[in-house]
Amino acid sequence: MAAKSLTGGGMAVAEIGEVTNGSFDEEVLKAKGPVLVDFWAEWCGPCRVLEPIVDEIADEFSGRLKVVKMNVDLNPDIATRYHVMSIPTLAVFKGGELSERLVGYRPKAQLDQELARAL
Repeated sequence: MAAKSLTGGGMAVAEIGEVTNGSFDEEVLKAKGPVLVDFWAEWCGPCRVLEPIVDEIADEFSGRLKVVKMNVDLNPDIATRYHVMSIPTLAVFKGGELSERLVGYRPKAQLDQELARAL
């Protein structure tokens, strides 16, 4: 998995990995803890607006939640498998199963509440 380490405002932000059709099962379904998958695409305006919020979530939930991104244009097989029809879609996987799907942009406070319930 290609991972990038992000920084924001001088403080380190949790590592967010990029998953592909080939790495999804290993990185998400076989993960020991819960995983948040951000299904996105380059051309998606709401995805770009949500990106810094996902970065903050990765940092705030570090140690409790693994966060990865999946470009649906480059990896359509997984998006099709999980019926991702609209982006952005945030999906929480626990124990290899999809447990929560959040479709569309949401403010950070609402995402925090929904993720806390999902975890």
